[in-house]
Amino acid sequence: MAEPLDPEMFDPVCPSSALPVQIGDKWTAMVVLCLEAGPRRFSELKVPLRAVTPKVLTQTLRAMQRDGLVTRTAYDENPPRVEYALTPLGRSLLTLIDAARAWSSAARCCLLQARAEHSH
Repeated sequence: MAEPLDPEMFDPVCPSSALPVQIGDKWTAMVVLCLEAGPRRFSELKVPLRAVTPKVLTQTLRAMQRDGLVTRTAYDENPPRVEYALTPLGRSLLTLIDAARAWSSAARCCLLQARAEHSH
């Protein structure tokens, strides 16, 4: 029999509750990968992320900025130019993303087999 779960496991004052939840969302990891080589403009991010709507990309970038993962730099030019760049904290996610990609690659066959068996 499994041990009972600790009722304090998800206590709001626990440091783990401060983790930026959006790391696991659909777009954050992809934005991190897009910014790995350096700063990018919004329009440059939309090219590889063609399936994301401008609204969702804006929300993702704002959440990432709020959590200290990216910086937003506005340049006083005509037309105005805004660039997004990874902070050191955001860049530290690359290790986590690389680990998740390696696991996904190694487990792909097992995952696909489990899905096929489940659908029968």
